[in-house]
Amino acid sequence: MDAIFIFELSTVDEVAVAFSPRNIAPIMSIRTAVLIEQSGVIPYRIQDGQIEVMLITSSASKRWVIPKGLIEPDMTPQDSAAKEAWEEAGLLGKVFPDLLGTYEYQKSGCTWLVGVFLLEVQAVLEIWPEASKRKRQWVSIPKAIKRVNEPELKLILADLPNRFW
Repeated sequence: MDAIFIFELSTVDEVAVAFSPRNIAPIMSIRTAVLIEQSGVIPYRIQDGQIEVMLITSSASKRWVIPKGLIEPDMTPQDSAAKEAWEEAGLLGKVFPDLLGTYEYQKSGCTWLVGVFLLEVQAVLEIWPEASKRKRQWVSIPKAIKRVNEPELKLILADLPNRFW
């Protein structure tokens, strides 16, 4: 919730009163919350009868994450997530329409809400836009759960086998 304050002050005394500690304290206690929506994918493949997911490193902190990004204005969340998979991980495939779940994380003073979809990987490219910024790795679901930080994403990953069998 954003708050807008409009002051019509005509004298120095009125300005001093308006911004005195007694009057400014209630304004300072208002917290503005910014929620930014993103979409992302859990890329998967079946290898030797086991589900593997691809994790990538974040561009800045090098934490293990899933491909995700802002939802493009002219795209569905699924199409936007597929675009992020290509840009960030060099992956092409089929994004399933159903939302697996959501998770939140904090960055730059904002809350980011990520809608997560499943991507069946059909091609892994050797050259992709962010290849120089990120690492990528196929891992088992238990290893992915250990690597990611977000508790809700861990739960989405843990539920993944239920989507197959």
